[in-house]
Amino acid sequence: MFPTYPIILPFKHTEQEVVDFHGAKSQQVIPGVPKFDNRRVVDGQRKMIFHKPLPVTSDGRKFELRTKVVGVYDKGKAGSVVETQQEIVDKETGEVYSTAIGSGFYVGQGNWGPATINYPPPKGQSPDVIYEYQTTALTPLLYRLNGDYNPLHADPEPGKKMGFGGVIIHGLFSWNMTAHAILQKLGGSDPQNLREFQARFASPVRPGDKLTTEMWVTGKKENGFDEVIFATKNQDGKVVLSNGRALVKVGSKSKL
Repeated sequence: MFPTYPIILPFKHTEQEVVDFHGAKSQQVIPGVPKFDNRRVVDGQRKMIFHKPLPVTSDGRKFELRTKVVGVYDKGKAGSVVETQQEIVDKETGEVYSTAIGSGFYVGQGNWGPATINYPPPKGQSPDVIYEYQTTALTPLLYRLNGDYNPLHADPEPGKKMGFGGVIIHGLFSWNMTAHAILQKLGGSDPQNLREFQARFASPVRPGDKLTTEMWVTGKKENGFDEVIFATKNQDGKVVLSNGRALVKVGSKSKL
């Protein structure tokens, strides 16, 4: 199982059929924070920590998805950010398999927010690895089968109302595609060689865009893993994933 798979589990939980995206995303009450319109939300940033490989089947096991809000930030006229943490936990042993920290950006809803840590690409240094991926009109339609049925990624009308001009591809598609590229190119396609992965959703990606990911191995290490700074751009050079940082065991031979 690919290590970032747990990122899509909260969309459907245990449901087997298509779910009402907005109905399933009803917002919990956060003390001191206004209720946001979840029909005007896009991905802000995602980070995952991989503690243990998730088994390919849950037969005979009891897993829990534990969710909590860790921060709410007002970004002025542009909108507000709600940051959450989700853990996949073995209910019987208490073992944590993965921790996902994500932020939803509520468009046009807010006005506050502390500074965040940034990971810009090294200035004046050519990337160590470059990876290209061509999206198509089918990309968002195929990706939504993972359980993210937000109409924004299939119906042009929501995107037009939000100022995107039509359908945009799931931010998590670009995020997962980039994680796959980094693990393939630098980590030997071995899930155990990826410890952390994070990126900020900087610009929308549209069907047909060609994405290029540039990766820099900085030389810094953390608990035996190499720091990799990265950014993903479209064919016009516009950054779509920024603030990219991963912890990878670089140089491992591919398992494939």
